[in-house]
Amino acid sequence: MTEYVVDTVEKLEQIYNNPAEPSLVKESPVVTDEYRRLIEASPFVALASAGPEGLDCSPRGDLKGFVRIHDDKTVMIPDRRGNNRVDTLRNIVRDPRVALLFLIPGSGTTLRINGRAHLSTEPELLESFAEQGKAPRSVIIVHIETIYFQCARAILRSKLWDPAEHEDPNSLPSAGEILAAQTKARADGGIDGKAYDEEWMPRAQKTLW
Repeated sequence: MTEYVVDTVEKLEQIYNNPAEPSLVKESPVVTDEYRRLIEASPFVALASAGPEGLDCSPRGDLKGFVRIHDDKTVMIPDRRGNNRVDTLRNIVRDPRVALLFLIPGSGTTLRINGRAHLSTEPELLESFAEQGKAPRSVIIVHIETIYFQCARAILRSKLWDPAEHEDPNSLPSAGEILAAQTKARADGGIDGKAYDEEWMPRAQKTLW
């Protein structure tokens, strides 16, 4: 029913109250001391980007504090080994707008950064991010436009860190099962899902960096 479609800012503002003062004053154009502590405690960030084909959101995980604070307006993210789809990197090359969402295990507070990014392959920079003797192939350099924390409601509602709410991985489709289902109609019979699952963890352990 079209009368219930919210298609203007005016309609939207009629539904929601004005934001409370803390929702506004928390926003900063630079990395403050408090926000620095959150970034340094985080081992995981979701990186959103945009390109001609649409939007993308990519998980980035590494050792705690892997996102480097270069200065109060700049953070750097090593691009570790992955599947070589380079969806995010392709987007950044064509459209620099990015958004970051940091998660901190055990904490309800999340941290958001909006800004613009570019890629660097400067040898010394790559080497400075080397882990176990392996340097990333590129580094994502994010120039911060705004940074702010997100309150804990989403984490609390989802019970994200509550072990009692964690799913048994065996109750979910594995990567191999998904690949087998996606390729089963191929003439060659598709990907052997069982073999993929058996080989994946040893392979991943050898190629984390």
